[in-house]
Amino acid sequence: MRLILVSSLLAIFGALSFSDLKPDTPEQLGEQLFFDPILSLDSTLSCAGCHIPQFAFSDTARFSKGVGGRMGKRNAPAITNMAFRAHFFFDGRAATLEQQVLMPIMDTVEMRSTPELVTKRLRSHEQYASAFRKLYNREADMDALSQALAAYVRTLETADSDFDRYMSGDAKAMSAAAVRGRAIFMNKGKCFDCHFSPDFTADEFRNIGLFNGKELNDLGRFNVTKDSADIGKFKVPGLRNVAVTAPFMHNGMYKTLEEVIDYYDTPQKFIPDAIGRDTLLLKPLGLTSTEKSDLKAFLEALTDDQFIKS
Repeated sequence: MRLILVSSLLAIFGALSFSDLKPDTPEQLGEQLFFDPILSLDSTLSCAGCHIPQFAFSDTARFSKGVGGRMGKRNAPAITNMAFRAHFFFDGRAATLEQQVLMPIMDTVEMRSTPELVTKRLRSHEQYASAFRKLYNREADMDALSQALAAYVRTLETADSDFDRYMSGDAKAMSAAAVRGRAIFMNKGKCFDCHFSPDFTADEFRNIGLFNGKELNDLGRFNVTKDSADIGKFKVPGLRNVAVTAPFMHNGMYKTLEEVIDYYDTPQKFIPDAIGRDTLLLKPLGLTSTEKSDLKAFLEALTDDQFIKS
């Protein structure tokens, strides 16, 4: 696994500007660009501004602020473990990482830039211009930019958690509570019905009951497909590192894992007028307080070591 935080690089290179470094690979170029505000309209916001490394590249705010303080409409998700995903964004409007990484740059709420502005800046920047010619054998353009950023995001795979060690045969890697929580996750909690695969996502779209057409009016996947069956559906996120990515849900409405678990236990109690809620959530789960605590312990065991604060 390769993941170098910008703070580490700056510690090594001192006062040297991050964009003065000379990348030798597309991944290194993408990493520099990810942390460089040069891609935004007024050079004030980088990708890392909304995808903070120490929080598994998620944001700690319910909604991120773009250039000029414009408020986003959805919570900025974590972007670790994206290498093998089939859809990107909560509504799945991007089919590849190469498509996804460019959309925030051009989004009028987020970075508010344009292809013309971005390519002009990159071509006039000595280090970046040289890097694109060296790595892509051409002048910087949006296609090469998308390849570099996507290459970096694909390095953000994580598999060094208590859960991974447990599954590799270390019976003591997870606490007794986490082991019990895994059983609840797999069975009574019904979590595994949607959160499976190595990254705990099936890359599906589900309506978990966070749409009522009133104060909860984000149409989700429907905005992409225009299929009425997709109203209120959102992409099932992966759960690796979930314990450090609060707030939760596409709208960031829950601040803690406890709140999330309480919601899934009795969704009708929280949003009685939900429209199109998945059949898996039509009846309460009936989790006890101990079972909820154990389930939380298991979710915490999915955190990669690099994101655990000492």
